[in-house]
Amino acid sequence: MDDQYFESDEGQCPYLENEREIVSYKILINSSMEYYAKYVKRGWRRFGMLLHRPNCKNCFECINLRIDVRNYKFSKSAKRVLKKAENIKISISRPSVRETHIELYNKYHHFMSQKKGWNFNETTEYLYNKSFIESASTYGYEVLYYDEDKIIGIDFIDVIDDGISAIYFFYDPDYSHLSLGKLSIYYQIIKAKELGLKWIYMGYYVKDCDSLNYKSKYEPYQLLKDRPSIDEDDIWYFPKK
Repeated sequence: MDDQYFESDEGQCPYLENEREIVSYKILINSSMEYYAKYVKRGWRRFGMLLHRPNCKNCFECINLRIDVRNYKFSKSAKRVLKKAENIKISISRPSVRETHIELYNKYHHFMSQKKGWNFNETTEYLYNKSFIESASTYGYEVLYYDEDKIIGIDFIDVIDDGISAIYFFYDPDYSHLSLGKLSIYYQIIKAKELGLKWIYMGYYVKDCDSLNYKSKYEPYQLLKDRPSIDEDDIWYFPKK
């Protein structure tokens, strides 16, 4: 590894109670889409200017999952979500920051701290810029969800040569009845179909973790084999039923 890579100390796994975690990181500065896409396809995830990937020594439960866009069919339940949100306006553009964005971010995270016990750390314009704006490079976009003129959801995505990488989504808890989390994934699939892209890169799937195993509901999907280095081929496969 070069000096842009570093590794965390071993700590408690956030997904599985009886496991320990080590995470590899790489600093990503002004990279091209082509360079970045090589890492996405090999299981690295981006948040801000950091790429990260598990490097746990004795556990391999975190497996990258990507939705097969070309063969995805919207189920009856998916169509109900889309129908329920038919009056929601959606726009996609380069990432930006407004006071309403920061307020929505903090409202969502305060809600999740009460609902799921997340640590609540209030964000600021500076931190929001660092996390979502300055690091977007040429491939980062924001998807804004509106109820009339009110922003009720913000989804950050990266568009690479063969797919969309889902980065981060937050929403107004007052609109939970619209299933905005599901809607954001359905919109990514719709957008990828429009652009002729093959995959939605969903990040880590952990079978025994309730906050991550929902991803396997979006069939068909592929899983990434092992943890290939940047010089190795990425091998994705359809899991056996």
